[in-house]
Amino acid sequence: MPIPIVLLVKGDKKVPNNTIRTNGELIQLYNRHVDTVYRVCFMYMKNRYDTEDMVQNTFIKLLKDQTRFESQEHEKAWLIKTASNLCKDHFRHWWNKTVAIDHADDVIKEEAEYTVSDILEKVLALPSKYKTVVYMYYYEGYTTVEIAKILNKNESTVRSHLRTGRNLLKIKQEGEMQ
Repeated sequence: MPIPIVLLVKGDKKVPNNTIRTNGELIQLYNRHVDTVYRVCFMYMKNRYDTEDMVQNTFIKLLKDQTRFESQEHEKAWLIKTASNLCKDHFRHWWNKTVAIDHADDVIKEEAEYTVSDILEKVLALPSKYKTVVYMYYYEGYTTVEIAKILNKNESTVRSHLRTGRNLLKIKQEGEMQ
């Protein structure tokens, strides 16, 4: 019999226990995909602390979810889509529109600690719709057909976003060489 997981969140509320996954299965899922989820979240959040919060929120959502995965690729796709949506939702809230002036210094110092490859840095600077597609294609190894299914977009739209993203990266690269 699986041992139930009890998770406490804000206000000491217990997350309902859905026993479709055992602790062992959850640990394996986490270990298999935490790096990918972290990279996806970092792509949006651009700092360690917010990224860690979004990774945690993604796996909390997994705890609450009843989805039965068909394969490891299905797990990965679900986690990428969920992480991406949680990060986008985070920026839609009104409290994220401003940064306290005394907090701005900490954010700048934090970002200076992490070095990201030049190309990845340029990918992260792309508009969201291009950034996600380019990242999933080149860094996660998905095909355009798989990306279309994950993002619920037409295959032609994904290919168009990928082409536009590549062109934007090429323009940035050429601009630096001159």
